[in-house]
Amino acid sequence: MLFPLAPLRELWSHRALVAELTKREISGRYRGASLGIFWSLANPLLLSWIYTFAFGTVMNGRWPEPQAANSHFAVVLFSGLVVYFLLSECMMRAPDLIVGNPAFVKRVVFPLGILPWPMLLSALFHCLMNVLVFIGLRLLLDHAFDWTIVLLPLVLLPLAIVALGLSWLLAALAVYLRDIQQVIGMISMALLFLSSAMVPAASVPEKYRLVFLLNPLSFIVDQARAVMVWGALPDWRGLALYALVAACFAWLSYAWFAYVRKGFADVL
Repeated sequence: MLFPLAPLRELWSHRALVAELTKREISGRYRGASLGIFWSLANPLLLSWIYTFAFGTVMNGRWPEPQAANSHFAVVLFSGLVVYFLLSECMMRAPDLIVGNPAFVKRVVFPLGILPWPMLLSALFHCLMNVLVFIGLRLLLDHAFDWTIVLLPLVLLPLAIVALGLSWLLAALAVYLRDIQQVIGMISMALLFLSSAMVPAASVPEKYRLVFLLNPLSFIVDQARAVMVWGALPDWRGLALYALVAACFAWLSYAWFAYVRKGFADVL
């Protein structure tokens, strides 16, 4: 567990199991629903309309950045929500990874460390669906498309690493602190409304701006919006530094998960 590439080595060793669990994650969510996997497209579209109606119509919101002059409010807002949905899905489901699978814990040979991987891959699948919805929304409202959107996977990669680290951390914490499951929803909403997904940090009063800048969502949202809406290249140096910190955080979370997992069976 102290080997820096231990998480990737475990993933590779159990890649067939991870693939099967990922299929179960995706198909199981829509099993029994009349529209099936179509909900993976409908849900983000409905949420974007709700947020746009609430902030863009009822509150008459306008995106304050000058480059947004030619972009519809819904397009700019939804580009930030795409990033948030990826992190939020992992955060909301991570506390139940171990607590919700006691049968896996009792099987000594089952590699519990791989459980966050299917969840992350499922979240990335839904992120892809959200991007398809975004492309359709932008073509419909802005009649525009920028090739820089192909760089989005590189922008989201550091955040995916953070989501993976949070999954190991929250999954282990929830075994010993069940209250984690009760507060994680509030933390998730706080990350959304205190990030540049809802308002650019430059428009926030200076005394509160640091909170937005320290939010792990804000930098990735800004870079994602640059390639999705503004047609600009991301800050490669900033992304590299973010990825380095994210990788260290994920490895520490994995090492701690591996260390405390010996007590899971006793608690459950």
